[in-house]
Amino acid sequence: MLVNLKEILEKARKEKYAVGAFNATDLNTARGIVEAAEEENSPVILQFAEVHKQYIPIEQAAAMYLELAEKASVPVCVHLDHGQNFETIIQAMHLGFSSIMVDASAKPFKENMSMTNKVLEIARILNISVEAELGIMNTEDGNGDLDYQKMDDTYTNVEDAGKFIEETDVDALAIAFGTVHGLYKAEPKLNFQRIKEISDKTNKPLVMHGGSGLSDQEYRHSIENGITKINYYSTMSYEVTNGLRDFLNNNPDAFLFDLDLKTIELVKENIVEKIRIFGSSNKA
Repeated sequence: MLVNLKEILEKARKEKYAVGAFNATDLNTARGIVEAAEEENSPVILQFAEVHKQYIPIEQAAAMYLELAEKASVPVCVHLDHGQNFETIIQAMHLGFSSIMVDASAKPFKENMSMTNKVLEIARILNISVEAELGIMNTEDGNGDLDYQKMDDTYTNVEDAGKFIEETDVDALAIAFGTVHGLYKAEPKLNFQRIKEISDKTNKPLVMHGGSGLSDQEYRHSIENGITKINYYSTMSYEVTNGLRDFLNNNPDAFLFDLDLKTIELVKENIVEKIRIFGSSNKA
């Protein structure tokens, strides 16, 4: 069933688990994600990132993902991830996305609030949930240049988070506390205390971006301190790709449809594991 973000995150926050938010750029990946959620009787967030428009038009993604959500036996939120352009955000709402993320985190604080409130005016009328981001999310570019030990200044400020929620009242807030986008090249330095302080200050569901590559313990500590939505994509994409490579090496006569089925299987296995770690199994 199609639901918005607020419906599933408020419950997660109260019961101390996190809902996985998984990106997809094709139907097979999306099917694997939803099938994993159904197998685990878990709510799930099926995401389409604005930057992924180069791989599949947003109109096609919306049609596929919304149909999957509506026919699913568990709550599925169809969410626009990292919506930076107002036009794309409006397009996603028009297409039927049940939740959108306003990513104005690179803008000055007041501009971030202003753009978020501009989107909220429309979203509230349509019963569409809104996630915003505050703080700087670093990206691992693969060169190993990122210094994980010097990221404290980029973490979300507690007082700023309180002010932001007071002025916008968004449904969820993505915060920076040491995770990065992409695959880690060194051990991350996560500030769990910062999560707790922001959670206490805002009383809102908090979102982890850059959720790939963490240990089970790091996921659980994050959830214990207030994280209720975990974005996970890079590691899944990497591991599924390697699984497909192994499959082709062992099955030289495979056809394209064999790869379709194998993709669904590998994605499902990967996502089931994360759903269990996040604690959302049997929470549908």
